[in-house]
Amino acid sequence: MAFRNRPKAPGTRVTPCHAIVPVNPFRILLWPFRGRGDPPVQSVPQAQDATTAIRYQDTAILFATPNYATRWRVDTFFDKEPDTLEWIAGFERGEVLVDVGANVGMYTIWAAITRAARVFAFEPESQNYALLYANIVRNGLTRQVTGYCAALSDEQSFSLLYLSDFMAGGSVHTFGAEHDYKLARRPSATVQGGISTTLDHLVASGAVPLPHHIKIDVDGLEHKVIAGSRDVLANPKVKSVLVEINTNLAEHRALIPELEQFGFRYSRDQAQRSMRKEGPFTGVGNHVFRR
Repeated sequence: MAFRNRPKAPGTRVTPCHAIVPVNPFRILLWPFRGRGDPPVQSVPQAQDATTAIRYQDTAILFATPNYATRWRVDTFFDKEPDTLEWIAGFERGEVLVDVGANVGMYTIWAAITRAARVFAFEPESQNYALLYANIVRNGLTRQVTGYCAALSDEQSFSLLYLSDFMAGGSVHTFGAEHDYKLARRPSATVQGGISTTLDHLVASGAVPLPHHIKIDVDGLEHKVIAGSRDVLANPKVKSVLVEINTNLAEHRALIPELEQFGFRYSRDQAQRSMRKEGPFTGVGNHVFRR
């Protein structure tokens, strides 16, 4: 992904708490061609207890960085998705966020600390879920952030999670179908058992309170998450939804009028700024819908 000059979120750059293992620069140049622009698996791992801090005002926000992929996520935090950080900055303090596809919890932790958000985070991949909780514990957030090793979809099921790579901090995994973010078939060398449920079920059962804000980034299956959240989205107390949309997919393009029917509106300028303009993820970008 080519980063453009966009506003930075309040905060400062990272501070390493442990030494970082060097990486071959030629492998870095090849990141966009292996998947979602994430870094390659590192041949020599870092120490398992490696920690890196992002400073926000007087607070050090701590993230586990056991390999280069997780360190890369911290290093690029203020550049990778500034629109997501701007969106979170608009939350009222103490509001409820549901983070669907939380990965290792970068935005979960940021929202909890900077906006005092009550966060419910969903991440079905085993290594990412372990690091999600490592980050929750490192920051003393176990009473404020609840993580579930589960996928959100349009049904409740036991199925398989098809991995793009077996790597902590990795992405572009798909639940229940062996395909990639373009919904094209992609054989996976590694699969994990997993479970899915719907946001409608979680809220109706009282397991999760009605959220004020919902973030959905599940690498191609966003339309299924929306389909399982229609009762929740119909509630006018839901203030905003950030969803990554692949405009090349008919299933994703249909999400825009569907969310508009629920009373949400989005900025085409914001969506265009977020949109990747080159590389394998051309046409993919965050859309922020607000009531």
